[in-house]
Amino acid sequence: MMAGGMAMANREEIAEAAPLDAPERRQLDVIRRWGTVGALLLAVGSLGSGAAPVFSPLPGTPLLGLFPRMPSAAMGVAWTGIFLIVSAWLWLGRFARPGRPRLMSRSQLDRTLLMWITPLVFVLPMFSRDVYSYLAQSQIAANGQDPYELGPATALGVDHTLTKNVPNIWRETPAPYGPLFLAAGRVISMLTGDSVLPGIFLHRLLVLLGLAMIVWAVPRLARRFGVPPVSALWLGAANPLVLFHLVVGVHNEGLAIGLMLVGLELALRRMPTVPGTPMTREELLWIVLGATMITLGAAVKIPAALALGFLGVMIARRWGGRFSDLVRAALLLLVISGVVMVGTCLGTGLGFGWVETLNVAGTVKSWMSPPTAMGFMGGGLGLVLGLGNHTESMIALMRIVTQAVSVVLVATLLWKAFRGRIKAVNGLGAGLGAVLVLGPVLQPWYVLWAALPLATAVLARRFRMFAMVTSAVIAVILPPTGSAFDGRAYIVPQAVAGALIAFAVCLFVARKQVIPLIRRDPLPGSV
Repeated sequence: MMAGGMAMANREEIAEAAPLDAPERRQLDVIRRWGTVGALLLAVGSLGSGAAPVFSPLPGTPLLGLFPRMPSAAMGVAWTGIFLIVSAWLWLGRFARPGRPRLMSRSQLDRTLLMWITPLVFVLPMFSRDVYSYLAQSQIAANGQDPYELGPATALGVDHTLTKNVPNIWRETPAPYGPLFLAAGRVISMLTGDSVLPGIFLHRLLVLLGLAMIVWAVPRLARRFGVPPVSALWLGAANPLVLFHLVVGVHNEGLAIGLMLVGLELALRRMPTVPGTPMTREELLWIVLGATMITLGAAVKIPAALALGFLGVMIARRWGGRFSDLVRAALLLLVISGVVMVGTCLGTGLGFGWVETLNVAGTVKSWMSPPTAMGFMGGGLGLVLGLGNHTESMIALMRIVTQAVSVVLVATLLWKAFRGRIKAVNGLGAGLGAVLVLGPVLQPWYVLWAALPLATAVLARRFRMFAMVTSAVIAVILPPTGSAFDGRAYIVPQAVAGALIAFAVCLFVARKQVIPLIRRDPLPGSV
């Protein structure tokens, strides 16, 4: 296969990278400590800027109770931590750039990632309150009720502890998540009951399990597709969006993406690079196992199912690249995924109701979603021209149009991957990006659906620069507003100003260590 040939061509280049020299190892130590201090500040700031539960024990706790009463200061501390982590990640990228003569080792990157994540494991949720919806929906399932028919307010009651923590817009809506995730959440609810903080912690452990899968799969896929493993891990697992929105924000994307990437790696494990060779029983078993894992990822969040299409393309090319091979591969994966999904729906006892609730998130109308933004603009233009208020109709129309465009884009990417014009994993990343960006709802952490697969297969400097800048900008512009924010807009500029001053002070104090990190690192062979 073309992808396999590219991987073989680049393995020598990957193996040639030398370890960091002594000055670079000292710089790496500075970067580690810099990011770790940022993670500690983010943890402290979360006490006042995190999304604390309604009945939080913090206000009555000595010393720690001061932070909820000082939202500007707490948010400023959190934002300082964000600036430190993002800058440390950018500096770390210097030692993970493809083509550099010396790269950090996998163990060096793993230790760095562990140092940055550890302080974030025990913080309050930030940037989102979705985990409270997870807890309420899981409790509904634990009570024997149908979370795909009833929202928290109806099933648990408006005065229930878990319902009170769910954002108002989601209290009446059923769960939009797959049966595997709610089955796992049901187990958590059986263990924690109405105890919110233990429930959050166990859901975070579930996300960390997904992150462990990502850390396992990304370097293996990267080596398979000719990308240095540390380069892929830096852009993928060490990405600030992973730290902030998967670990701190406790989003189930971590588990879904982890299962999807592990499934891809397992399915390709015994696949030969020479097309047309007979398939062995062992290879078929690995394909079945990989497709099963991808389907389980889709049983957490449905976008993971798109990986089955691009896996089918790789199988078809391995069989010879004829159209009949594509049909055979599609039928094989359809049978495997169908059996696994039906077994999951019936085995969890949650049934197939989740299929009807996949569009629940579309009830939110956010300017972050391009089709929704275009709908608002069209409705506003109609008001200006005196044609009446047709905003709702324009939003509905734009969503239909953009979703149709995303289907065409995905079909085109699948065909190009089948014809060998692009790597299938690149097509998967671009396809997921198209589906989510052109979908009815867009959240900052949705970027990871595209970034993680692309990190394993793209060496192009322009793409990596674009991905780096996009990740850094998204990571710093989303305010860590929590329960203490309470809509007081003046808190944000105060917090940002304080954080910028604190960050500048940190740079000044550590200028002797920081200046070598920001110097230009010339490309090999440049003058």
